This record gives sequence, C-alpha cells and structure tokens, in this order.
Amino acid sequence: MGDKLLDATQLLNGIAVLLSFFVGYKYALKRHNLTDDSAKGAAKMSESMDKLDMPFSNFGGNYKMVLVVRNDLKMGKGKVAAQCGHGAVGAYQKAIVTSPRLVQAWENTGCAKIALKVESEREMMAIKRAADLHSLSSCLIRDAGRTQIEPNSKTVLAIGPARAEDIDKVTGHLKLL
Repeated sequence: MGDKLLDATQLLNGIAVLLSFFVGYKYALKRHNLTDDSAKGAAKMSESMDKLDMPFSNFGGNYKMVLVVRNDLKMGKGKVAAQCGHGAVGAYQKAIVTSPRLVQAWENTGCAKIALKVESEREMMAIKRAADLHSLSSCLIRDAGRTQIEPNSKTVLAIGPARAEDIDKVTGHLKLL
C-alpha cells in the first residue's frame, strides 16, 4: 500500500458512501414530495404547513399525545395498560389520516405519550369537548365489558399527537396517572 494513492478497499468504501448518500437523498425527496413533477403535492403540503403554522424543516418543538384515564373505574394495571394501548393506536390511526405532518413531527421528536387521570366520566367528557374546541384530534375508548368493568364504559381519552403547548391548554391542569 505504500506507493499506491488508493487501494481497492478505499475506493469501494468511497463508492459505497456516495451511493448510500445518493439513495438516501432520493428517498428523502420522494418522502417529502419535493420532486419537480409534484407541484400538486407541494401545493397540498403548503396548505398543510399553513394550518400547522410552522416552517417545513422545523421539527424542533415539543409534541406529545396524552392518554386521559378514568381513575374512578378502579381498573387494574393491566386493564389500564390495555385501554391506553387502544387509545394510543386509535389516536395514531386517526391522526395519520387527518394530520400526517403533525404525526411526522411527533415521530421525529420521540413519540412522547403522557398518562393523566380524571376522577369521573363527566370530567373526561369536558376535556373531550375542550379538545374539540381547540381542534385537537382525539379518540375516545369504550370498553366491551368482558372483564373488569361495565360494557360501553368510557375508559380512556387519547388526545393528539399535537404540539405540547396546544394539548396543555386542555389537559395542563390534570395530574399524572
């Protein structure tokens, strides 16, 4: 190797780095609808960004999903975990359709999920109405009633994902579960 400027392994490594950069770059362009032939997609993205009130490349910020759990039902730990799982999945499925850019921002910042508690169905429904008034995506979970609690009981309200400050306007007063 002494008199050669580049040996075969260095050359192959360099080509591999350039190739992976190129593939990643093309994937990013495709993923963010930034190709030249997608003016329609760019217009739609611009509308979405106006609704979110944030610049395209700014994923800095705090995003979260909250899971509001009814404490008065006295569910076991496993039941609470299952109901929160239903709430998180339901909220995610809804948000991926209605606000995919918020979901992407939430995913890019760690997918924070916070469990909070309320003491009654009435309190939970007041929070749901407040979330609706603030245009926050939410998912209300009702239990089938096969195990611990009565059928059709409202167990968990998932709100988000959304900007943390927007969710805190609705749930900031609640205590952690």
